[in-house]
Amino acid sequence: MSQTGEGGPVRLIDGSGYIFRAFHALPPMTGPDGTPVNAVYGFAAMLAKLIEDADSPHMAVLFDTARTSFRNDIYPDYKAHRPPPPEALVPQFALIREATRAFGVPCIERDGFEADDLIATFARMAAEAGHEVVIVSSDKDLMQLVGGPVSMHDPVKERLIGADEVVARFGVGPERVVDIQALAGDPTDNVPGVPGIGVKTAALLIQAYGDLDSLLARAAEIRQPKRRENLIANAGLARLSRDLVTLRTDVPVEETVEDLRLRAPDPETLLGFLRRLGFRSMLARAEARYGADIGTAGAEAPGGAPDYELVQDMAALARWIAEAEAAGAVAVDTETSSLDAMRAELVGLSLSVAAGRGCYVPLGHRSPAEAGGGLIEAAQPAPAQLPMEDALAALKPLLEAPGVLKIGHNIKYDMTVLARRGIAVAPIDDTMLLSYVLDGGAHGHGLDELALRHLGHRNIKYADVVGSGRNRRPFAEVAPEAARDYAAEDAEVALRLHRLLKPRLVEDRMATVYETLERALVPVLLAMERAGIRVDAGVLKALSRDFDARSGALAEEIYALAGRGFNIGSPKQLGEILFDEMALPGGRRTRTGAYGTGADVLETLAAQGHALPARVLDWRQLAKLKSTYTDALAAAVNPETGRVHTSYAQAIASTGRLSSNDPNLQNIPVRTEDGRRIRGAFVAEDGRLLLSADYSQIELRLLAHAADIPALKEAFRGGVDIHAQTASEVFGLPVEGMKPAVRNRAKAINFGIIYGISPFGLARQLGIPQGAARDYINAYFAHYPGIRDYMETTKAFAREHGHVRTVFGRKCHTPGINDKNPARRSFSERAAINAPLQGAAADIIKRAMIRLPGALAAAGLGARMLLQVHDELLFEVPRAEVEETAALVRRVMERAAFLSVPLIVETGIGESWAEAH
Repeated sequence: MSQTGEGGPVRLIDGSGYIFRAFHALPPMTGPDGTPVNAVYGFAAMLAKLIEDADSPHMAVLFDTARTSFRNDIYPDYKAHRPPPPEALVPQFALIREATRAFGVPCIERDGFEADDLIATFARMAAEAGHEVVIVSSDKDLMQLVGGPVSMHDPVKERLIGADEVVARFGVGPERVVDIQALAGDPTDNVPGVPGIGVKTAALLIQAYGDLDSLLARAAEIRQPKRRENLIANAGLARLSRDLVTLRTDVPVEETVEDLRLRAPDPETLLGFLRRLGFRSMLARAEARYGADIGTAGAEAPGGAPDYELVQDMAALARWIAEAEAAGAVAVDTETSSLDAMRAELVGLSLSVAAGRGCYVPLGHRSPAEAGGGLIEAAQPAPAQLPMEDALAALKPLLEAPGVLKIGHNIKYDMTVLARRGIAVAPIDDTMLLSYVLDGGAHGHGLDELALRHLGHRNIKYADVVGSGRNRRPFAEVAPEAARDYAAEDAEVALRLHRLLKPRLVEDRMATVYETLERALVPVLLAMERAGIRVDAGVLKALSRDFDARSGALAEEIYALAGRGFNIGSPKQLGEILFDEMALPGGRRTRTGAYGTGADVLETLAAQGHALPARVLDWRQLAKLKSTYTDALAAAVNPETGRVHTSYAQAIASTGRLSSNDPNLQNIPVRTEDGRRIRGAFVAEDGRLLLSADYSQIELRLLAHAADIPALKEAFRGGVDIHAQTASEVFGLPVEGMKPAVRNRAKAINFGIIYGISPFGLARQLGIPQGAARDYINAYFAHYPGIRDYMETTKAFAREHGHVRTVFGRKCHTPGINDKNPARRSFSERAAINAPLQGAAADIIKRAMIRLPGALAAAGLGARMLLQVHDELLFEVPRAEVEETAALVRRVMERAAFLSVPLIVETGIGESWAEAH
């Protein structure tokens, strides 16, 4: 435990705020006795980190009590609308207080007062005693205390909150925050405020009049009639609200500042508490710190500091290589100059063969002089490191050895970097993918998050090595000695995570998904990413000019409709135009005080016949196409290959869908003419054509299969138009001579049902009354009752197990499925219904992708798979082999899975992606 001198700040922790944050941040967890403990775990991990990092011996956690506060005496409806805490959280309140005391931190609460009042009181006492004060919270209500010796720290976002941040949040300094809150009110706490005044307007008023009392005294001077009348009529509410939001700094407390001193925890108490709750990784960390016998599994690092070696001679490297070969498994990590694996320069490489042991092999570090530094820096010697080519030649046999497993975290990146150096890394395991397969949708899968979650270990931060802001420098310019621990830790932590996560595959019945889908897909994606795709820069430049000219014309039209010029890209200015000046209906302010002007708001207004929001939507679309695609794609062309190389992320979507990044080639609009024009810029190399292969209506086919709907299955088997068939069944109309509008309504229902569409959503999509949309949905379910049964069964399974599964066994977690908040619960229910279908579609195309390279090679065909976009694959094919390739691709894709309905693949061929689609 770090306990430094008396000069450090007093840390006051908002315990009540972090209870709820921890509860909602972590998936459900239970202790050995079945008690929910996710909030306890998150809170304890945060508290342990604060204790480790503490630069002062004074700290306390302040809590709300279960009883009402003095504010309810002032205003009985204070916090009246707050729902009761979730049932799973209630038994954790006492455990969190027990955790606080077990860690040796003072735990303080007072009947009749809130935690914020206690924080305000101790902040005053500490400041008067000459201490600096750091309030550990992100709660806006505490920002009124900031100033002088008092600041705030949000440990989740790792940011400090000072006076400048308060001004950015409220538009005024900390001393006037209560005036802003008194005017704007707070619906969360049921603080009434003044009707019609939000934070932004309140800030303008306080800036103009100085303070709340002056404003209320001079309210008759305000020019806007409605604002003037509201202030005059509700002056009493404003003063009442100020009383409610003003924090008490005089709570009668028994403790002094000296009583807030941290004390070393009693090991027996702390370790017993952690054992009782089943916090194994946290227990191991605490046992190591307090000298107890760890006695935990091989995933845990041994007690004491890890042993990280800096390898600077070939003999030491040979020793590590021999040890890795003998072990049969080695964790590998690269340090590079860029996140773009296709452009990154190799700076160094790390290895680990045992928990607590690792090494860093610097290869591409340079002195500031070599990087173009000044005269003083030029005197510094070049870093001692191995020659790049010699070291890679020695490592190549190990990294390619079939009998040695290479372990990495997001190892596809490292494989790409090394492949450009002529090293084909195999076989591999990936801890990111292990975590994703086991817990997809439950939490993130970054190395730092997993280290903290599973090992109770906080990794060294990149910024701690390279610096930040003006002092930031490239990793290659960091001295190898300073880079060693950061670099070696990444490999060593990955090794420990692998030993912890890999055995769970069998326990959780996820080995098949990992082995045959996710891990098998890595080399396929690597080959696609390295291949890239050619783009025609001339087409992109012409499109950018066209979009620019059209957006300029739209802007002039928008200014004319608004009656003045303004920044169309500013939500704040647009909201003021629409709802203050034009007085259009439906204006709702967000938490920041500005009006919401998202696409849903503008689409609603446009549907009501208002021209300006419709033109803004058109302007936004053109601006996005230009900035996100035509301009960005031209800049994304790799100078070495002349092609664009996207990167596919496997561990993002909970359903298993791949995500295309840097640049994102999956979201190019395909249903608009402009989107198709952008696809026209993707072209084949000379002598080749592009081949598109797209699964037809795969999710509807999966719905017919999973829900066992005879009519739908028969329609798919017969090859009939499924949307016309649905329209005929639901609306009682013959298929022959059916109007396109009727078919399109059935199409909207077919696809909407998969995503749990509501009558409101369908009505909005089809432009019909909500009642008619509800009738359509009811008729659909009446004709296909098996679909409703499938949905209800799926939701029930998700509620019981916290996840759903695809037909191939993939587990898709559904956090929020039992949430007390109806909106969150409804969202999770819709996701639970769709996940088995979308997830199975993702599984099927992955199965096809894994089989296609081998099938093409076996047939002697020279096609290369370039892109995957949802249900579509794009290939670059020699002209003479197009027909044979198309037939083989259709055959492999249609046989990727055998369902009770046929899978159908449609292919297209062209000089460009647009022509092929």
